[in-house]
Amino acid sequence: MKALFWLGLVAVIVGVVLLFVPIPHTEKHGVKAGDVSLGVETRTQEKISPAISGVIVLAGVGLMIAARGRSS
Repeated sequence: MKALFWLGLVAVIVGVVLLFVPIPHTEKHGVKAGDVSLGVETRTQEKISPAISGVIVLAGVGLMIAARGRSS
């Protein structure tokens, strides 16, 4: 059941990291007519909702507790 514990630990770490680190997102918009093309590229950085991050952390803690309970 060590694998379950480590999976829970990874989920906790990912949940905490997602709370603070923004995820980059790039969109490309353009028009192409024959040999001519015009375009604009926009880049944004969005953070994950704290509620989603909290759910990931709680799931990780739950996996860690479940692994501890099975190994005893």
